Amino acid sequence: MNAQMNALTLPTVDEEIWRYSRIGELNLDQFELGKVATKIEASSQAKQFVSSQTNVAPRNATDIFEDLNVRHAQLTAISIAKNQVVAEPIVITHSLDESGVVAYPRLVIEAHENSEVTVVERFISSANAKSLIVPVVDVRAAQSARVTYVAINELGASTWQIGYQQAVGQRDSMMKLFTVALGGDYARMRAEVRLEGQGANSQQVALYFADENQMHDFRTLQDHAAPRTHSSLLFKGAVKDTAKSVYTGLIRIRENATKSEAFQTNRNLTLSNGAWAESVPNLEIETNDVKCSHASTVGPIDEEQRFYLESRGIQPEIAERLVVLGFFDEVLNRLPALPFIASLRERVSTKLLGAKS
Repeated sequence: MNAQMNALTLPTVDEEIWRYSRIGELNLDQFELGKVATKIEASSQAKQFVSSQTNVAPRNATDIFEDLNVRHAQLTAISIAKNQVVAEPIVITHSLDESGVVAYPRLVIEAHENSEVTVVERFISSANAKSLIVPVVDVRAAQSARVTYVAINELGASTWQIGYQQAVGQRDSMMKLFTVALGGDYARMRAEVRLEGQGANSQQVALYFADENQMHDFRTLQDHAAPRTHSSLLFKGAVKDTAKSVYTGLIRIRENATKSEAFQTNRNLTLSNGAWAESVPNLEIETNDVKCSHASTVGPIDEEQRFYLESRGIQPEIAERLVVLGFFDEVLNRLPALPFIASLRERVSTKLLGAKS
C-alpha cells in the first residue's frame, strides 16, 4: 500500500486549490489501508434503497486523494426510485478508532425523477486516533428530484479529514447540502455543485468552529451550466485560540446559463488574538442577464453587541457566547429538524467555554 502511495504525487500549496492548506504536513507513508465502521439507520421503507452496489460510475479524480478513494472505496449506495418519497432520514455513521490508518468511505446518492430523500452522514473518531479519512459523497439529482444531504464532522482532535462533495442537478431539481464541522485536526472539504438542467437549484450551507490548533479548510464551486439555474451559499465559521480557517469559493456562470442567479456569502469570527481566518470569494461570469453576488467578512465580535449585553448585567464570557450562538443561528435554523442536530448548539457552546468537545 505504501509503495503504491509513493508512486503518486501529493499536491502542494503552490497549487491555488491547496493554497493556505496544511498539506505540507501530511506524510502518507505513516498510514496503512483501513476501514471505517459504518452503521446505517433507516426506516423499513428506506432500507430497500440502500446497498453497497451501484451502477453510477465514479467521476474523473481531481487529485491523488480522489484517485485513492476510487481505488479503495468503502461504498454505500442510495438509489431512490422515480416518484418515491422517503419520509424518514437515512442516517449513516462512520466511526474510526484505530491510529495509523487511512480510510476511504464513498457515498453515492442517486435520486431519480421526482423522488425525495434526506441523508445524514456523520464522521466520528476517538480522541487519540492519528489517522486520515478521505470521504467522497456523489449526489445525482434527476429531473424534479429533491435531495437533502447533511455532513457532520465529529472527529477527534488527532484525525485528519480530506473530503469531497460532488453534486449534479438536472432540470428543476433541488439539492440542499449542509456541512457542520466541529472536529478533526486538519479538516478539509472540497464542495462542488454543478447545475446541468434548466431551473436546477442548489443550497450550500456550512457551520464550522475551530479551537486550539485545529484548522478547517473549505473550497467551493457553484457551476451554472444551464439557463435559469439558482444557487445560494452561506458558510459561517469561528476560530479561537491559535486555530485557523480557510474559505475559497468560485461562482462560475457559463455562456449558456442566461437568467441564472448565484449568491455566495462567507462570514468569519476571530475570537482570539492568535486565531486566523482567510476568505477569498470569486466570480467567473461568461454571459449577461444574470444576478450574482459574493460577500465575505473576517473579524472579531461586534463590540456594540457585546456592550449591549454587558450593559444589561450579563457577564462578559456569557455575552460572548450569546453573540457567537446568535451568529450561528442563521445556519442552525436551516438544518433539518433531527434530534441529534438539536444538540449541535450545545457542542458549539462547549467549544466556546474551552472544554473538550
